Amino acid sequence: MIYSLSIITPIYHYERSIPCRILSKILLQLARNLIFNTCAKLIEFIRQIIISPDFIARSRQSEKDFSRQRKLPFHVLIAFLLNFVKGSYQDELDKFFQIIHRFDVARRVVSKAALTKARMKLKFEAFAELNLHMVNYFEKHFKPRTWFGFRLLAIDGSTTRLPLTEAISQHFGVWNGRQGAPSPVARISQLYDVLNKLTIDAIIKPKRFGERELAAQHLLKSMPKDLILLDRGYPAWWLFNMILSMNTDFCARVSCTKWKAVREFFYSGLSEKVIHLTIPSTSTAQCKEMELGTMPLKLRMVRIKNKGKVQILITSLIDTDRYPINIFQDLYHKRWPVEEDYKTIKCRMDMENFSGKSVLSVYQDFHAKIFVKNLVSIMTFPLKDALEKNGNHRAYEYQINFTQALSKSKGAIALLFHETGKKIRCLISDLQNIFQRTIEPIRPGRKYPRNHKVNSRKFFLQYKPIG
Repeated sequence: MIYSLSIITPIYHYERSIPCRILSKILLQLARNLIFNTCAKLIEFIRQIIISPDFIARSRQSEKDFSRQRKLPFHVLIAFLLNFVKGSYQDELDKFFQIIHRFDVARRVVSKAALTKARMKLKFEAFAELNLHMVNYFEKHFKPRTWFGFRLLAIDGSTTRLPLTEAISQHFGVWNGRQGAPSPVARISQLYDVLNKLTIDAIIKPKRFGERELAAQHLLKSMPKDLILLDRGYPAWWLFNMILSMNTDFCARVSCTKWKAVREFFYSGLSEKVIHLTIPSTSTAQCKEMELGTMPLKLRMVRIKNKGKVQILITSLIDTDRYPINIFQDLYHKRWPVEEDYKTIKCRMDMENFSGKSVLSVYQDFHAKIFVKNLVSIMTFPLKDALEKNGNHRAYEYQINFTQALSKSKGAIALLFHETGKKIRCLISDLQNIFQRTIEPIRPGRKYPRNHKVNSRKFFLQYKPIG
């Protein structure tokens, strides 16, 4: 509200008198102070969790770990692994301690052997727990965006290549490609808030796990008034039933030949229809295993036409008055940010450039990068409203260049969890100032043909790494 007043007041006074400009600057500064303080409180909240004895006890492999005073204690190890580690151990360590101790020249504080021993004592679940706390804090204090009162979540999966070691190959499994030697591959999946650009829950598993199995695990993090968006590979009667059993709604794209009821609707030419979908034989075993009911599901089918092509959506939003048919084409395409997020993780953050060659290091790196991505996204979140309000006189809407935001956060992340009090607020202020100065236009209607040819190159010029 304060920021809105700072924008409206100068426009209201046509003469833009000196008192008006002074008032505008005061209101703008107050708004910025609120933003800095809110983000600083989040950092302090996470920091207090990291140094708490209960969290340390849950996050170490044994009771003896992190019990003595070392050069690389628990909270410093956490901060180091959050600092976009992708170079050699020793180089990253020297730069890290140069930053937090303000050395003019890098010094040897901790050896790479000490780091290897220390991270073996740390459970990867520590980063997943920190991410859960941070998301919950965001939900309570940052006024997240919603769609018709729903938290709009998308579930989507992918794969990622892993370091070629025997232990990793045995644990995650290997992928036999058409060319070259077999490569270790993991299945990854995330529950993603598409309006607020946050990963609510992330999973990395051996490739033998299917996307639907991982989607079922994500649902444990869902809440009432969530709306789950699903792509064509996910529809299954038992999964729909599980979503509804969690008092959650969904909207999924379904193949035109998936079920008999879908085929009949497709050939009928109707724009929408409420159906009672009976359980197919392929879902009976899963429903019994999860103790789900087998009564027909009352669902709604919607036909969407997109550039001459027909898409069929199936949803639990059966109230045609509250949710008219014209909202569904835009609704389904709102899931696109989860696809873009995988590009951010893999190309901008170099997800596949793992810092270690053990199974544990793979899990640690994955969850640490998810946490950092969310942290940077939250720090950019309060600036989005300001960009929208300031963009009224521009030809295009503008957005923060998230790649640059990630790049500028390397090093600063280490300081955020090392400093306290006013220094944290100053760091956030400096970061957000540079975020606001690194923006780019959103050009609607831009589309490029998808190239499905396999390219042997691993890194691309247009996908520049962070640092």
